[in-house]
Amino acid sequence: MSPTAQAAPPRTGPAPSRTGAARRPRARRRLSDRGYATLLAAPAAVVLLALVGWPLVRLAVDSLYTGSGLGDGRRFAGLANYVTALTDPAIRAAGGRTLAYTVIVVTAELVLGLAVALLFHRLGPRARLLQTLFLYPLMIAPVVAGLLWRFLMIDNVGIVNELLARVGILDSPGDISWLSDPRLVLWSVALPDIWLTTSFMTLVLYAGLQAIPPDLYEAARLDGAGGLRMLFRITLPLLRPIIAVALIIRGVDAARAFDVILIQTDGGPQSASETLSLTIYKTMVSYNEPGTAAATSTIFMIIMMAVAMVAVLTIWRPGRES
Repeated sequence: MSPTAQAAPPRTGPAPSRTGAARRPRARRRLSDRGYATLLAAPAAVVLLALVGWPLVRLAVDSLYTGSGLGDGRRFAGLANYVTALTDPAIRAAGGRTLAYTVIVVTAELVLGLAVALLFHRLGPRARLLQTLFLYPLMIAPVVAGLLWRFLMIDNVGIVNELLARVGILDSPGDISWLSDPRLVLWSVALPDIWLTTSFMTLVLYAGLQAIPPDLYEAARLDGAGGLRMLFRITLPLLRPIIAVALIIRGVDAARAFDVILIQTDGGPQSASETLSLTIYKTMVSYNEPGTAAATSTIFMIIMMAVAMVAVLTIWRPGRES
């Protein structure tokens, strides 16, 4: 060893950690907007699956069995209940009446609701009192509305026929049988539904009208467009998504009408006002055929989902320009 070489002084402190020196502050992973929205919607989705998804699964399972499930009467039937539901003349006739009832109610509500919404939009702040009065039917229960209209249109002693007879339109109060004539009863039981929920259609369409920029109407007036031209060129195209949503909601609600018809006619006379909801109810309760009732309900649900999808794609047309 060279005499000039000296031993290194001993280390007195702890050796520096190489891992500590190489460690860098790690960036915290941030949640994306989609992940944050999913996290917020997860509790509602769980509750929805528990309250809606599980009953739908049970409905589909029950449609594959016959019997009430009490004792040994429940037996696996496969698709026999669906065959019965599709071939039963009573169920098919009830489906036709449900379609006719839905078309009558939704068409009348759309026309009346759009007319009243345009009136409110034209009047502006002056229509506040009328808006409040027009929304009153929404506060009435369907059962109460059914009883009210039953007293109004009941044969011989109904208020409607009495008034028509007093003004000379009818010779006697019994000339028109609103609730006992098979040719008129479906139109008659639709009146309470129209009276109850036209306010809802008006409210939805009026909210859509408020979102249309006034500059479009002003530019159309400067170009010489009239009222009808602005209605079909500006108002209705811009209201297409709102109309689609309103039609879907009201179409599904009208198709499953039950309490209003049950209170007025119980599906009579001669089943002329018996819709599919009443048929399912009677099949389940009166005839004690839960399997057929479940199969009919499942088919009804699938048809309504298909109709709603068609309405979205044809009326709303998301992703397309008007």
